[in-house]
Amino acid sequence: MSASAIVMMIVTMLVVWGGLTAAVVTLRRHPDERSPEI
Repeated sequence: MSASAIVMMIVTMLVVWGGLTAAVVTLRRHPDERSPEI
């Protein structure tokens, strides 16, 4: 793979994992009251 492809792959992975982390942090700070207890 070329250097530009590797850079784009790393940027995309950071965006995906960053979004997932932000979603988890947001849900931990403000849990959804509508979801039933398990």
